Amino acid sequence: MEGTVVAVHRSPVHAFSKEPVEAIRIVEGVGVEGDAHAGATVKHRSRAARNATAPNLRQVHLIHAELFDLLRDLGHDVAPGELGENITTRGVDLLSLPAGTRLTIGDAEVTVTGLRNPCWQIDDFQPGLLKKVLRKNAEGAVERLTGVMATATGSGTVAAGDWVSVDLPAPPHVPLAPV
Repeated sequence: MEGTVVAVHRSPVHAFSKEPVEAIRIVEGVGVEGDAHAGATVKHRSRAARNATAPNLRQVHLIHAELFDLLRDLGHDVAPGELGENITTRGVDLLSLPAGTRLTIGDAEVTVTGLRNPCWQIDDFQPGLLKKVLRKNAEGAVERLTGVMATATGSGTVAAGDWVSVDLPAPPHVPLAPV
């Protein structure tokens, strides 16, 4: 499975959306250089308030551009970076990857740790959007559509147009859960 990078983003402050940039630098064990969520320990404000020494499993946030296509069809115009991701991809089914999947992106590497759990702030961004990205499927299971979180496992630079290659972990595969 291969895909491409559509866009990259970062924000030095904790804000809902991230600004597009030409390229980002991923630093092993830290995350996106210059991003508020970079660090070896948890940086998400509510999680840090509970345990600031917990490992940061959310160093890099990836969303598939296909989500924006779906949301547009459902009446929500959302652009890359507006949901707070660092890397927007196309062509990789991020949500179906098992935990521990390594993604080589540009000349950097990240390891998928879990699903992003969308929160109420999404409805502040666009009313009604939360129900579109946090929904139940036909079997009644909750689907979280707002991408995956990863740790930085190899330093490098990532820019729009770069390839994304997927290296699945050895079986048995563990399905992604919220982190």
